[in-house]
Amino acid sequence: MLPALIGLAAAAAASTAGYQSMAPTGQWYGQTFVGLGRGSKQIALTYDDGPNDPHTLRLLEVLAKHDVRATFFMIGRYVRERPDIAREVARAGHAVGNHTFTHPLLIFESAAETRAQLLDCRATLQDAIAEHSNLFRPPFGGRRPATLRIARELGLETIMWNVTGYDWNAPPAAVIEKRVARQMRGGDVILLHDGGHRAMGADRTQTVIATNSLIRRYKDEGYEFVTVAAMMGAVSRQSTVAE
Repeated sequence: MLPALIGLAAAAAASTAGYQSMAPTGQWYGQTFVGLGRGSKQIALTYDDGPNDPHTLRLLEVLAKHDVRATFFMIGRYVRERPDIAREVARAGHAVGNHTFTHPLLIFESAAETRAQLLDCRATLQDAIAEHSNLFRPPFGGRRPATLRIARELGLETIMWNVTGYDWNAPPAAVIEKRVARQMRGGDVILLHDGGHRAMGADRTQTVIATNSLIRRYKDEGYEFVTVAAMMGAVSRQSTVAE
């Protein structure tokens, strides 16, 4: 009986550990930023897997129309392919973050490969747009203690999310909006996609449409859209006041 119980406990622990390595709000393996918490009137729109032709540029048009700044986590190999789009994102005042060079699932990568992925993406961003943020988002949300340690050593802040539109398979815009609305509590970091990690040219038309609707909806409800860096600054200011 005892061996069976030990086996069940080990299996449960392994399952929990695996969940924590992918869960966007999990903090077992180290602290990550997932938003301000319930009640804040700030929202951070974030977009992964760009730059992507033509949908990143279409998204920029929507954001400019509403005078909203967002945060773009870019894949280095796409930045190398289309540095012009990356420059347009930066020129428009949006924050640009590191999403590795080729988008591997880092929980299965060695420390050396993880470091290379982050450094190669950083160098490519530096070549394309010069100064950019110190924000990092692990592909698929996958991380383990070594992932976060390497990111810290490189001066990167790991950014996750607490709301997602589940838009990577391009559902209708109304579905994306409904999924986001169901999770919103205030102070949220929203995960959406302006590209796709498999290849340049992923169709993100529905995400662009959903973004327009979401901004209208939540601005009407009194929310403010900010970059992740600005949201993190709000946390720092609150901590300073509390001290």
